Amino acid sequence: MTVAVPQNSATAAIDALLIAYDDLQVAPDGRAIGLDGKDWLDVGTIRDMSAKASLSDPTILEQFKHPYPLAFDLTQRTVPFVDPGRLRNARLFEALYFQTEQAARNSLVTVTEPALPQASFQVTQKRNVACQLSAALAELAASGTDYSAIFQGAGGGFNWRVIAGTTRLSTHSYGIAFDVNAELGKYWLWTGAKEGAVGAYDNVIPESLVTTLERFGFIWGGKWHHFDGMHFEYRPELILYSRILSQ
Repeated sequence: MTVAVPQNSATAAIDALLIAYDDLQVAPDGRAIGLDGKDWLDVGTIRDMSAKASLSDPTILEQFKHPYPLAFDLTQRTVPFVDPGRLRNARLFEALYFQTEQAARNSLVTVTEPALPQASFQVTQKRNVACQLSAALAELAASGTDYSAIFQGAGGGFNWRVIAGTTRLSTHSYGIAFDVNAELGKYWLWTGAKEGAVGAYDNVIPESLVTTLERFGFIWGGKWHHFDGMHFEYRPELILYSRILSQ
């Protein structure tokens, strides 16, 4: 089974990027995007290849190959390699954020919430990431729900590193990702499962936590086939894209 973005949805993907990052521009031919009107990044196509094959170097459009599910429904993630958000174009992230560790470090702030004392994360100020996370944590604190166990022993935010077993930078390197309690969130690789055949995900992360963070632009790794249930990252374009498609 393949769940893929139709080629004619390219316009929706570009629109989502332009809305999410308002300093992005689209080239006159509609085939590239950039920040300065000069250093254009080709948006590419959705190639006839597996998600596993494109994982190492996806085009910009391939990031939207599997639409991020807006509903709290983990059915889609049972399909092998359906990982909405796990495909990331490195050149786009460098353009949007940073090319060096020092540049990333210079942008960091620590986001805390007094009512959730264990929720403390170093993230970037760039592109309102810190602002959005602060607002999301404040809303969680005001909800009256006890999230203390979820944030206990949280894995943290910024960490300039590659993804385990790859040469690709983690989104933690850009200061746009954070992890909650790893024991509760769980991670597919720790189960001994084989890539592409991960199986069931016994989720205990509350729906209310996920949906609140999504409203502020953070996607959740628990919706991936290769589940990373502790992981959240700022990807408003993916949420916007799914909303555009649902109209």
